[in-house]
Amino acid sequence: MTNHRKSPVEISQDEFKAIGYQLVDTLAHFMTTIEEKPVTTGETPKQIQQLLGNDKLPEEGISAEAIITRSSDLLLNHSLFNGHPKFFGYITSSPTPIGALADFLAATVNPNVGANILSPMATAIEKQTVKWLTEFIGAAPTCGGLLVSGGNMANFTAFLAARTAKAPKNLKEEGLTDSQMVFYCSKATHTWIEKAAVLFGHGTNAIRWIATDADNKMNTDVLRQTIATDLQNGQKPFLVIGNAGDVSTGVVDDLVTLAAICKDHDLWFHIDGAYGVPAAVLPECKSMFKGIEEADSIALDPHKWLYAPLEAGCTLVKNPQHLIDTYSSHPVYYNFGNHEDEPSTNFYEFGFQNSRGFRALKVWMALQQVGKNGYVEMIAQDIALSELLFALAQAHPELEAVSQNLSITTLRYVPQSEASENYLNQLNQTLLNQLQEGGEVFLSNAVVTDKYCLRACIVNFRTSEKDIQEVVEIIVREGRKVHQSLQGK
Repeated sequence: MTNHRKSPVEISQDEFKAIGYQLVDTLAHFMTTIEEKPVTTGETPKQIQQLLGNDKLPEEGISAEAIITRSSDLLLNHSLFNGHPKFFGYITSSPTPIGALADFLAATVNPNVGANILSPMATAIEKQTVKWLTEFIGAAPTCGGLLVSGGNMANFTAFLAARTAKAPKNLKEEGLTDSQMVFYCSKATHTWIEKAAVLFGHGTNAIRWIATDADNKMNTDVLRQTIATDLQNGQKPFLVIGNAGDVSTGVVDDLVTLAAICKDHDLWFHIDGAYGVPAAVLPECKSMFKGIEEADSIALDPHKWLYAPLEAGCTLVKNPQHLIDTYSSHPVYYNFGNHEDEPSTNFYEFGFQNSRGFRALKVWMALQQVGKNGYVEMIAQDIALSELLFALAQAHPELEAVSQNLSITTLRYVPQSEASENYLNQLNQTLLNQLQEGGEVFLSNAVVTDKYCLRACIVNFRTSEKDIQEVVEIIVREGRKVHQSLQGK
């Protein structure tokens, strides 16, 4: 009699190897030839649903080989590819091949990185990854933290740690009874702050939107004045958020001055560096990011400019005890004790999740494969390509180069005939929609000084100078077509 339970979900070793090798061959070919594919097919949701089919949940199973073959076809022939060398939309990077392998390995071991006893090696790797990311960007060496899903969660995690640190000590027992707690960010800050205000009980009226200066940085004079006014009116400031690469234009705020203001008023200083803060590793960018070591917390997303596959965000906190003060709980059904000779790190005490996947592995593996110098090279190349796009737009009679910071360039198509600002905004919005559906290049949008712009964010290790030159040609060609269409010609 065998002791092996026969289960419908099992795959024999030989079958697993055969299917796995076939899948690896398919994916290797896909990565090698991705530039030959369209960035996206532009298929409508209805067309996609028809391809998928509306079949009911199957009563009986089908072979794993058939499922893998069909799934590969669906995903590799009907997706938007952020790994394509001409994908510059939003801030999603081209994913590292080693990251894909890391996710395969992580899913196979399947550690629950919520408690050390459940994930001894994964916990150690995540701790080391957090330490390496701290060193990479030049944050305070005392930082601790954890991997999360992305920018929203990284910022949320820090926001609540800031509130716990600055709120009355009975916050956990009494809840948020003080409606006068207010916080400050520039008008260029990502929408996560509005979500935080609503979801965590403050309301959007608690947000102090600080005007930006001519360079799109938070106006620190206005910040000082606003804090002073709030204090005079009995409000209770607790948090200032600085941008280290704002989402629309890539601008880095004056972090040194923001840190000084926070120190003057005993406020928590948080940096939203989800996109831009990896550029702090570049010697030529050190002065731009000066002040980062003063931050009480930092959000960064390895799945943006460190090219990790989704999902991989990270929260760093200068004094990680603030995370434990905010998130730790000890129910009787948790037997996650310490070793006799040392305390254990249990990541469920650092953030929202109890059950946690092994996000750190793909970041940890890539940091080793590439090394600090490899990332310096790739990030610098992305910035250089963005600068090239800006220069080519400046030189073209039918393009207007609007802004360039870090690896983000904004530009717009401007026909040679006279046109109003309203028309140019309509033209470029229509053009963007055409480009996003056309499959040759994928850009996003930004509104800069009331101009509706095409926005290219280059966080893509596959992009070359040739791609940038071709993108300019595509924008101009399609811009002419849209202009003629809108003119009724």
